[in-house]
Amino acid sequence: MNPAVLIRRIWMLAFFFTLFSPASTNAQDKLRIGLSSVSATSGSIWVAEEKGLFKKHGLDAEVIIIGGGASRVVSSLIAGEIQFSVGGGDSVIRSALRGADTVLAASPLKTGLQRLMVRPDIKTPAELKSKKVGITRFGSASHWVLQLFLRKWGMRSEDIQMVQLGSSPAMFASLEMGAIDGAVFTIPTFFLAEDRGYRILADPVDLDIYYLQNSVDTTKSFLRQKHDLSVRFVKAICEGLAYFRKNKKESLAVMQKKLRIQSAQEKDIKYLEASYTLLATKFYNQVPYAMPKAVETTLEFISAEEPKARGADPKLFVDESIVREVAASGFIKSLYENEYR
Repeated sequence: MNPAVLIRRIWMLAFFFTLFSPASTNAQDKLRIGLSSVSATSGSIWVAEEKGLFKKHGLDAEVIIIGGGASRVVSSLIAGEIQFSVGGGDSVIRSALRGADTVLAASPLKTGLQRLMVRPDIKTPAELKSKKVGITRFGSASHWVLQLFLRKWGMRSEDIQMVQLGSSPAMFASLEMGAIDGAVFTIPTFFLAEDRGYRILADPVDLDIYYLQNSVDTTKSFLRQKHDLSVRFVKAICEGLAYFRKNKKESLAVMQKKLRIQSAQEKDIKYLEASYTLLATKFYNQVPYAMPKAVETTLEFISAEEPKARGADPKLFVDESIVREVAASGFIKSLYENEYR
C-alpha cells in the first residue's frame, strides 16, 4: 500500500475515534440533586443550575424536587436515586446513627430560616398550649424546628396540636381561615404573614438556636469513589453562592421562575427581594462549612429517640474534606476577588 494512503487512513481513523469516543473531553458527568421542598432557601442551587454553573464545571446536573421532608429525600439518597440531597440535616444524622453511609458534605446556610407565626392575640409560648400549629409534614424542617422551639420553652409536642398541611401557601390559607392558630413558615411566606398582622412568636436567631436547614448531603462511598466529580460539584455550589450575592436581578428572576408552581404570594417581588436580601447578606455562607453548633444541636435533640446520639462526636457525621480542598485551592477566594467582586 502506498505510504501516503496508509498515513491518510490512520489519520482518518484517529479523527473518527476522537470524534465519537465516549471519553471525549466535552462529556458532562451526570448528577442528580434532590431537594426536600420548594423554598427560596434553595436560591443559590437553582442559580447554579439555571446559569450553567454546573455545566461550567463539567456536570450535567438535574435538580429535582422530591418533597415530603428531609427524611424522604435522604431515603432517595440511600437508595441511589440521587447523588446529593438538600434538606434538614437531622435526617442524614439519624440515618447515619442507624448504620447508613450518609454524611453531611456542605452547608450553604449558617442556620435555618423558619419562624413561628401566630395569631395577634397569642403573645407568649404558654398561650400556645392546646392550640393548632401548622407544619408541612412530620419529618420536615418545619416539624424539626417547631420541636426545637418547644424544647427551648420547656414544652412538649403533646402540649400543642400539630397539623400537617403540605406547604407554606396551604398553611397560610389555613391561618387566614382560622383553621389553625399558628404555623412555621420559611421565606418568603413569613414576610407576607407579618404584613397581614400575624406575630413572630419564635425566631431561631433570637432564641440562639442553630440547626441544619438545606444541608448538602451524600454518602461516604460516593465522596470516596467520585472524588473529582465531588470537587467540581462543590465548586459549582460555591460559585452559585457567589453569583447569587453579586447578581441580584438575575437571581431574583431565577427564584421567581422556580417558585411559580406555588401560589401568587410566592411570586410577589416585594417578598422575594426581602428573601434575597436576608440570604445574600446574613444567611448564606461564603465557604459552605456546617456550624459545629448546629450538628451538636441535632445530636442533643434526637438523643431521646436515638440513644447512640448521646455523647456522639459531631465530626463523625460531617465530611467537609471536599469543601476544605476547594477552599485551600484558592478557588473561592478567587471568585470573590475577581469574577464576583
